[in-house]
Amino acid sequence: MTARLARLHFKPGNPAGLARALAGWVIALLGLGLLAMQGSAALPRIDAPLHGALTGGAMAALATGLGALPVLITRRIGAGAQGMLLGFGAGVMLAAAVFSLLIPGIAAAEALGRGRTDAVLTVVVALCAGALALLALDRALPHDHAPNAQRSAKAVWLFVFAIAVHNIPEGLAIGVAAGQASAQAVATGISLQNVPEGLIVAMALAAAGYGRALAFAVAAASGMVEPAAALAGSLAVSQSAALLPWGLGAAAGAMLFVVSHEIIPESHRRGHETLATAGLVVGFVGMLLMDNMLG
Repeated sequence: MTARLARLHFKPGNPAGLARALAGWVIALLGLGLLAMQGSAALPRIDAPLHGALTGGAMAALATGLGALPVLITRRIGAGAQGMLLGFGAGVMLAAAVFSLLIPGIAAAEALGRGRTDAVLTVVVALCAGALALLALDRALPHDHAPNAQRSAKAVWLFVFAIAVHNIPEGLAIGVAAGQASAQAVATGISLQNVPEGLIVAMALAAAGYGRALAFAVAAASGMVEPAAALAGSLAVSQSAALLPWGLGAAAGAMLFVVSHEIIPESHRRGHETLATAGLVVGFVGMLLMDNMLG
């Protein structure tokens, strides 16, 4: 039964199987999200934005672990499926950056009394600052962008390290958006993006020869930086309302950098650009719809 389940979900070049896997993951993710929100009610009373940041960050971390679960029953996933899943994550992050961070950031700047042009310029400068910060981090920290079974164990671990580091801006985005109308959409969108991310990390470790349990544990742990980053982002913008548009713009810039510099190149690396692009479109449209329904 386990082997048959693995074939259904991870048969290379089988769009129907991939669609079933995605549907199952989304349903499980939504269930985990509801459990996280219910469980958060037991936390001591804290400010609503901090509460939202912790809840959203925890849901994103759980989603990473959820994505890594299939490694416990299989060691590989088709290259086309990987490209589509990564493209889906890229589409979700692009839509979240635009509709859940940039547009609310401009609105927040206008609410502070700035004119339309000044509000847009504020968010644009913040966006550039966020992207430049990620560029500096990318240059400062050693990492590998695209590990595979033929590369060394060191290259795989550098890739895992890079994923963990690039989870920081996602967590910051959740924290900065906490308390805003777009908070739920941002947290849900990033959680959806984390599912394929957790899967790719776990599969990279398994393909390098590490045990399935270790691969799952490391992939799940890579998402644990997000609750801490979410809390830090929420604390930062809660100190002054004037920081909110800057925080939203910087988080969007960091996310755009990650999408362009990491996710899209990796999704195209194995020659399945069409599947990756299809996944990106589906992810973007899905996040757009979700933002309008949840925002």
